[in-house]
Amino acid sequence: MLRLLPFFLLFFTASFAQTHTSTIRGTVRDADSGQPLVGATVQLAQGQSGTITAPDGTFRFDQLQVGRYQLTVTYVGYEAIVVPEILLESGKENLVQVRLSPAGRDLQEATVSASRPVAFNSLQPITIEQTFRYAATYMDPARVATSFPGVAAANDQANGLVVRGNSPNSMQWRLEGVEIVNPNHLSNAGTFSDRPTSTGGGVNILSTQLLGTSNFLAGPFPAQYGNVTGAILDMNLRKGNDEQTEFTGQASLLGLDFAVEGPFSKKSKASYLVNYRYSFTGLLGAMGVSFGGEDIRFQDLSFNINIPAKNGGTFTLFGMGGVSSNDFKAEPDSTLWEKQKDGYNILYKNKMGATGATYLLPFGKKASIRTVAAFSGLYTSRNSNALYKSPLTPTPLEGNDVQARNMISLSSVLTVRPNAKNRFKVGAYLNYRYDKLGGLYEFGGFDTKIVQTFGSWNYQLAPSVTTELGLHLVSSQITARETFSNSSIEPRASVKWQVSNKSQLSFSYGLHSQLQIPQLYAATYSTTNVAGNLDLGPTRSNHFVLGYQQDFGKNSSLKVEGYLQDQFQVPVNIYSQFSAVNQLENGVYSSLENDGTARNYGIEATFQKLLTDDYYMLISGSLYNATYVVDGIRRESRFNGRHTFSFTGGKEIRSGNNTWGLNAKILWLGGFRDVAIKESQSREYNATVYENPNVFAVRMNDYFRPDLRIYWKKSHARYNRTLALDLQNVSGTKNDAYSYYDSVEKRVVRQKQLGLIPVVSYRWEF
Repeated sequence: MLRLLPFFLLFFTASFAQTHTSTIRGTVRDADSGQPLVGATVQLAQGQSGTITAPDGTFRFDQLQVGRYQLTVTYVGYEAIVVPEILLESGKENLVQVRLSPAGRDLQEATVSASRPVAFNSLQPITIEQTFRYAATYMDPARVATSFPGVAAANDQANGLVVRGNSPNSMQWRLEGVEIVNPNHLSNAGTFSDRPTSTGGGVNILSTQLLGTSNFLAGPFPAQYGNVTGAILDMNLRKGNDEQTEFTGQASLLGLDFAVEGPFSKKSKASYLVNYRYSFTGLLGAMGVSFGGEDIRFQDLSFNINIPAKNGGTFTLFGMGGVSSNDFKAEPDSTLWEKQKDGYNILYKNKMGATGATYLLPFGKKASIRTVAAFSGLYTSRNSNALYKSPLTPTPLEGNDVQARNMISLSSVLTVRPNAKNRFKVGAYLNYRYDKLGGLYEFGGFDTKIVQTFGSWNYQLAPSVTTELGLHLVSSQITARETFSNSSIEPRASVKWQVSNKSQLSFSYGLHSQLQIPQLYAATYSTTNVAGNLDLGPTRSNHFVLGYQQDFGKNSSLKVEGYLQDQFQVPVNIYSQFSAVNQLENGVYSSLENDGTARNYGIEATFQKLLTDDYYMLISGSLYNATYVVDGIRRESRFNGRHTFSFTGGKEIRSGNNTWGLNAKILWLGGFRDVAIKESQSREYNATVYENPNVFAVRMNDYFRPDLRIYWKKSHARYNRTLALDLQNVSGTKNDAYSYYDSVEKRVVRQKQLGLIPVVSYRWEF
């Protein structure tokens, strides 16, 4: 009986513990003008207390018991909005920014969001709360996206995404609405050639502490988006607390994370939000500890400053920057070499930074203009030195190279809503890039100027039918030894029919184009090793999506979409069967022409139940086919996995001021394709010899990975803390990565992806 006493004490302590409280507050504004809405009704779910917004559009609920909440916001003449999954913790206020759109029809519907959706189809919002809750995301919004239909990670070590069979190179990163360079540490993580990708990396440099709700779009894209054919991850920054100073600290096997936010003064609503992070592996590296011979380090700093203007506008300053490195030391005793890589010293360095400003200026109650200016830059270098010489340099680890990209992005968008049924948007994007490739490429630098303008008209055709027509114009100019220009006129159109209160049909079309990655422009293939393909035009794509959505009770819904993406003007070489749709990070060694085509089509289904009644789930799957044509023969593309399946779900258990959470994610993906290797010739030359390095004729095994996240949250009077354990690949499944001939093992090796990765974290907010 005495042994049971501690358990009874724990039970009664939890049962009679003091109830802790905190505050939910925020603002309600017009989605188009940004003006505050006075007198809007803000209601807590399940018949709890409600309030109306003040003259400045603000609302607040004080002394709320910590836990999960849902807000319903209504205003006469506007669509109602439901904001779910609000987590309220002690020592930390929860700020909610709500944007309402005019109803424009008799039928009223609740939208599960905090603002108007930016697209009719293929849109998934990503909240910071999901990023913290989902299993094995490592606080990275791109890893949250692997729970969505048709989305697969290119490899376990990085966040590069294969969306609907497209190469990760077709994805675009945006920050506050403008394009930026690759915002990730260690952009070479997990790649076959150990060289950087243009869109992925090991860890996102922008800390999740700064993120608001981000948008993941898989196309077709509305008229305001351009220079992209695959997918967009548009990250938005949240505003810091403008009333009180708050701190967040986190220690985990990923690193040490510190954030502070608060007002500049009690007399001003101006606020700041700053975060600094240093890798745990970097701390171990400083003490001489490495993982598998690799010394991995990274650190970053990010900030967002929000300053209200006297004319009702808002001015923000934001920035992010980070450095990372991966240092692999060769084993000096060649008799101990087990793999080819053991005989190499490899040092990879990555530097990235971005800074910018936004200005939102309302014009009365029916118009506003938003301007964003940003500068971003990226520099990577890789040095590889062998401890021995061989007739041929081993293929997976050849050469040294330097890559750099600087980018200036400027956008200005005017939104006008003359009445409830019409909304117009016009805008312009200016983008300047300077790319430099050295070492392996010996190409030097070239600059690219891109001018994009667009216009869109959103019209309420009938009480239950909404349409959007748009036109995107893009003109580009690439200059190195010569100047080459291209232009494109791209129509966009969408329609949504609200069949009933619970169901809707939608259709979207878009013509899109995307410039090529630097490796294609700087291809080396002449006797002087300097040639290039600067005359290449952008890849173009016709994209169609038909969707159906059925809403159920308790914040659950089923969405089904069918899509067709027909690509043309794809860079190819008909003699080597090279196609840009298969390109990831490798160098290119041939002249290219815009003569290829590709086709991706499929069907996707998603059932989602948001976190209500202490549990949630997101079940998604897709069947798809991705093929390309170079020389009149249709072949399966490198990323044609044929199917995706994802289960993401979790359960919370509450007792007093304690909350336990059990979260799981299961990924089952069709295997990507690999290149066939001639083993006998590889053994003869002691290096990898391919059948054809540009034809991916070998299907790898299906990919299976279960992840688990267990957390324990506890609220105290002035702070809360969370202890969590993430287990990536809890089953330890050895998934295929790629194949190569290993000169030490003297055989073809199928490289495997990561096994079980445990990450313990402790988070403290006050």
